[in-house]
Amino acid sequence: MKNEKTYELVLTALFTAIIIIMAFTPLGYIPLVVINATIIHIPVILGALFLGPKKGAFLGFVFGFTSFINNTFKAVTPSAFVFSPVLAANVVGVSGIFKSLYICFVPRILVGVVPYYVYLLIHRLLKGGQKAWRVVINLAAALILLFSLQALLNRLLQGKLSDSLCMTISVVAGIAAGVLLFAALSFAGYKKGSTNIALAYAGLSGAFTNTLLVMSGIFILYKDAYAQALGIAGEAVFDTIMGIISFNGVVEAVVAAIIAGGVGLALMRVKPVKGQLKKVM
Repeated sequence: MKNEKTYELVLTALFTAIIIIMAFTPLGYIPLVVINATIIHIPVILGALFLGPKKGAFLGFVFGFTSFINNTFKAVTPSAFVFSPVLAANVVGVSGIFKSLYICFVPRILVGVVPYYVYLLIHRLLKGGQKAWRVVINLAAALILLFSLQALLNRLLQGKLSDSLCMTISVVAGIAAGVLLFAALSFAGYKKGSTNIALAYAGLSGAFTNTLLVMSGIFILYKDAYAQALGIAGEAVFDTIMGIISFNGVVEAVVAAIIAGGVGLALMRVKPVKGQLKKVM
């Protein structure tokens, strides 16, 4: 018991240090030609899996706090106030303090909670050997890849080819990639355990939790102020946010799934997962 607590304490400190380093250096972002994919939430996701939702929530708080510091003291984007209660108070008044506290901290804290339960759910469904659930889960992964690749190709080819040709290429490529992924996952389901797939879905859920809650919070709480900061019409805020979710959000989720799956599987081989997760391994 003492060794386990020491191990968890060391691992918590390690993930905390990684989050801080990634938040204040370019290491927290992966350049993807047209965007930088945020990966700061990945240590939070892994912390949730290996340490449980309570310590995962703490790591999410650390993630949110680094975001608060960066956006308060650097404010490199016009919309930095949505993550900074200090700046938000100057933009929209006292209510901005509470709005920005929610956007900055609540989604990030939940990033350290949601993936844990998603992992348990997916792992149990797949471990049960029910073919119907395997088909549903594999199909969901294929659709995510389809839409993410389609969005990426649309962004890359936009302005270089006609709209119709751009759409055709992105749709065909997306469908082909989705079919291949579905086939690969279906084959892997018979050859390997369910742990790697469950880890990938934990990564997906963590990234989407962050993106969806942050962007929906901005739309609900800061629609007009956000539009003014970006210099766009209020009616265009919804389209802008949906564009961020459908492109940046999906790409970041796929990146999180790949890294969380690979790193998580490697960590499990080096050090067996303890605590609650041990019951389902």
